[in-house]
Amino acid sequence: MTTTLYGISNCDSVKKAQKWLQQNNLSYTFHDYRKDGLDKNLIESFLAQIAWSDLLNKRSTSFRQLSTEQKENLSVETVIELFIEFPTLIKRPLLIHNNQYQLGFNIGNYNTLFSL
Repeated sequence: MTTTLYGISNCDSVKKAQKWLQQNNLSYTFHDYRKDGLDKNLIESFLAQIAWSDLLNKRSTSFRQLSTEQKENLSVETVIELFIEFPTLIKRPLLIHNNQYQLGFNIGNYNTLFSL
């Protein structure tokens, strides 16, 4: 059973997910986009399971700072490059447990995913 939590260490939602996993004695690997890196292959593996429009964090400061042209020309190709350049554009946390993807932190969804 493999579990990987993806995100950024200072994100409050990531911290909540980490706390929940620890409280439920569930082992996991944490992949920090900034410290551990983010590349095209990893992003493409996410996009094989999650639509880019769902993965895009439109509430982030990074999104608000994009130019109008960047926002108007979003596509699978452009978001991959943007995700690499600005990891905070990816909604967090992203949990992968036994090849099942869970975007965002929701206790009910986590309970279901781990059959608790």
